[in-house]
Amino acid sequence: MGNERLAIEKIKERIGEGAIAEIKQFRNEVTIVVHKEAILEVAKLLREDPVLDYDFLSDVCGVDWLGKTYRFEVVYHLYSLQHNSRLRLKVRLEEKEPSLPSVVEVWPTANWHEREVFDMFGIVFTGHPDLRRILNPDDFDGFPYRKDFPIR
Repeated sequence: MGNERLAIEKIKERIGEGAIAEIKQFRNEVTIVVHKEAILEVAKLLREDPVLDYDFLSDVCGVDWLGKTYRFEVVYHLYSLQHNSRLRLKVRLEEKEPSLPSVVEVWPTANWHEREVFDMFGIVFTGHPDLRRILNPDDFDGFPYRKDFPIR
């Protein structure tokens, strides 16, 4: 676990300690919880810094924590092919108007993933080039992965 620690140090150094809300380590995997205002800047740093080079975004997913102080999390699974290093980013969002900046300009594969999270959870990715439903019909009412979605 070397590149992950270096990523944390560089985020603190270049963006500021205020960008990070929490750091978690479990079973040799590191998760950095980032404030939503800093996600785009953190993503650019992780992708563009040649020492870090997190060049592969394998997934973006949503989590509904109904009943917690924050309702949603958006989770980014990153991998550096050059350094054989995995890193997980999380952003916590409140229930009221859940939104955060899109990372499509950093990792183009986020296009599909962000649309899926939008479609299933209702989380808005500002700056996304084509944010619309991807799995459900356009006239579908609601967000089926939310825990309070009525089961029919």
